[in-house]
Amino acid sequence: MAVEEEGLRVFQSVKIKIGEAKNIPPYPGPNKMRDCYCTVNLDQEEVFRTKTMEKSLCPFYGEDFYCEIPRSFRHLSFYIFDRDVFRRDSSIGKVAVKKEDLQKYHGKDHWFPLHSVSADSEVQGKVHLELRLSEVITDSGIICHKLATRVLECQDLPIVNGQCDPYAAVSLLGPSRSDAKKTKVKRKNNNPQFDETFFFEVTKPLSYTKRQFDVEEDDVDKLALKVDLWNASNLKFGDEFLGEVRVPLRVLGQSGVHDAWYFLQPRDHSNKSVKADELGSLRLNIVYTEDHVFPTEHYNRLRDLLLHSSHVQPVSASAAHILGEVCREKQEAAVPLVRLFLHYGKIVPFLSAIAHAEINRTQDPNTIFRGNSLTSKCIDETMKLAGMHYLQVTLKPIIDEICNDHKPCEIDPVKLKESENLDTNRENLRHYVDRIFNVITSSGVSCPTVMCDIFFSLRESAATRFQVDPDVRYTAVSSFIFLRFFAPAILSPSLFHLRPHHPDPCTSRTLTLISKTIQTLGSLAKSKSANFKESYMAAFYDYFNEQKYADAVKNFLDLISSSGHWDQKSIETPIMLKEGFMIKRAQGRNRFGLKNFKKRWFRLTNHEFTYHKTKGEGALCSIPIENILAVERLEEESFKMKNMFQVIQPERALYIQANNCVEARDWIDILTKVSQCNRKRLSTYHPSAYLNGHWLCCKMCADTAPGCTPCTGGLPANIQLDVDGDRETERIYSLYNTYMSKLVKMQEACGSKSVYDGPEQEEYSTFVIDDPQETYKSLRLIISAVQTLEQQHMQYKRDKFRKTKYGSQEHPIGDQSFQCYIRQQSESSTYSI
Repeated sequence: MAVEEEGLRVFQSVKIKIGEAKNIPPYPGPNKMRDCYCTVNLDQEEVFRTKTMEKSLCPFYGEDFYCEIPRSFRHLSFYIFDRDVFRRDSSIGKVAVKKEDLQKYHGKDHWFPLHSVSADSEVQGKVHLELRLSEVITDSGIICHKLATRVLECQDLPIVNGQCDPYAAVSLLGPSRSDAKKTKVKRKNNNPQFDETFFFEVTKPLSYTKRQFDVEEDDVDKLALKVDLWNASNLKFGDEFLGEVRVPLRVLGQSGVHDAWYFLQPRDHSNKSVKADELGSLRLNIVYTEDHVFPTEHYNRLRDLLLHSSHVQPVSASAAHILGEVCREKQEAAVPLVRLFLHYGKIVPFLSAIAHAEINRTQDPNTIFRGNSLTSKCIDETMKLAGMHYLQVTLKPIIDEICNDHKPCEIDPVKLKESENLDTNRENLRHYVDRIFNVITSSGVSCPTVMCDIFFSLRESAATRFQVDPDVRYTAVSSFIFLRFFAPAILSPSLFHLRPHHPDPCTSRTLTLISKTIQTLGSLAKSKSANFKESYMAAFYDYFNEQKYADAVKNFLDLISSSGHWDQKSIETPIMLKEGFMIKRAQGRNRFGLKNFKKRWFRLTNHEFTYHKTKGEGALCSIPIENILAVERLEEESFKMKNMFQVIQPERALYIQANNCVEARDWIDILTKVSQCNRKRLSTYHPSAYLNGHWLCCKMCADTAPGCTPCTGGLPANIQLDVDGDRETERIYSLYNTYMSKLVKMQEACGSKSVYDGPEQEEYSTFVIDDPQETYKSLRLIISAVQTLEQQHMQYKRDKFRKTKYGSQEHPIGDQSFQCYIRQQSESSTYSI
């Protein structure tokens, strides 16, 4: 969720790796051990909770959490709790990192000491105050000064035990002073509007002759206004503290008026300190990102450079590939690149280009896509984005069942518990592996189109590069779909949003064994038992050492990497995908009736869709896959027949009736899948037939009239909707800017004689530069575009600094901004950076 700010959209996000805690103080009972979990909080609002690690004083979590932050916040906090079955869970300690300090720990593992948790320190929210010092003439004619304190409102107060019934207590602090007054309680409201005014008499009255208000510095220094916020409670323990503000009266200055918002602060307990590490410590890796996104026209130059990458020859000279070269981790570059190319519908040509280049650099087909290259990271990220729903419908039901049933599946005799039986465990594990294997290999028609198109390109490039290896077209695809998609999702379901948390150790072990077996089944290795270091795994794999498993994997890989490619010289051989009897209506006729419908044997391969009089006979009609423009359901009213669908061709549509609704859905899915990448695929269609000179759906008379209803299928809409192209371009700009020194060094490498002629210098050897001149051109354009954006960002920062008003609702005064407020009030000159 973006916040609009001076024509910009501001996005906040945080990615956290919660590692482990150590030296947690022992439980005071005889057991000593604790059952600990960790929460992530934005101020006081819990946004994530880890699994509970039982019976440990050094719990290891190893959990990742990412979120878009939809609101402003002051602290990112982490709490360690001890689970109590009978009572409320007790907090052991916390880590609170101020928003302005998050960059200090950006992307680094850091041990944070745990601090004690008390009600006095758990504060959030802000309060709006107005102070006014005025002269008052008493009944005796003496002039004194009174402070009028107006408590207007509060915002974002915490909800305590399910309620927030706040009130404010206002007091004037100074020598011999402790005056206190209270507002009314505002029930069930964490954004209360008080608008109450309280008066306090200032200590030193002035003489009659003093017409202008003046207060001596000594007096001001001794006075301060204190506002406490409380939650009115009906419990016997009393009201809960919500926060406080202390305002020294010197802020009144010469005007005698002060109107400002303040952040609530914790209560000062300087005498109650806990030694560092007394409560233990917590290892965290925090990556906080704040994206300031300009209007789209600011990114035109850089975005066009990036989107043109697939057309640059060689692709290693393109802007996108160069980003992967300069980033410290390929993953840094892959995430925004994939999202950007997905958003603009150019992910397939980009991945095809960089994959083709990597395959051509690979010498051994057995090592294809084995490294953490930009290609493999980009394809991984694409599968995570495009394949999330695919995983949900494919794996989630069986993963949920495994996690809920807790069936023992340990097959290592050394780890076997006394109460378990090895044969029973093997049977449990074999049953789970069989079910997951069958679910995966029968899910080809559900594989997202964008993934199928990528796999088709990988298969083509690999088979062309290594023509003597007949299996490389399978291993090029299986190295991603099994090794980097299904196997990791089974191993760590929480990372793929299949489960809310990591499973318990016993279930985690079961998923590990399943993942290893599925990974080996999908690898199509010639000697699979040799893939296992453990003898018990090799013995277990003998259950699956049958040809039917290899055939199922190959059929699955054939389906998800098949395509209606327009190049008839394709190296693919025809693969039979589906066949069976259905009823079809004769093509090209105006009259209809039962005589126009005939039972035919239909056969679909990755090259053509045909029908025959009966199985085994020659084809009566053949439709090349590239001629299939759309496959959609046909409304029942067209022929008063159920389970009908249409295969739309350039000249006409073929109307077909399946035997049942399930079969109709299967045929529509698989026909749509193999024809998705056709160049002239339709975006609209007619859901009813063309009969008696007009379309029944829209009543148009011309049989060539464009469709009246959007086609189904294509790139899932949620991918396009969830990606903000400008934000991704802004992130790529930030990466380029961060690694500007490497861009300059890469320019030097292009200009170096050692790159052109002789051996590479060691400092340049990390860069892939196939064409120095083209690479240099791209680098020059990148640096120019990045520098222009950097100037615009600097101008924005200067303007924002000038316009920032401390004490406003957007920039309340806090413990660190008070001096900024005083300086801002005393200086009239304009600030500049």
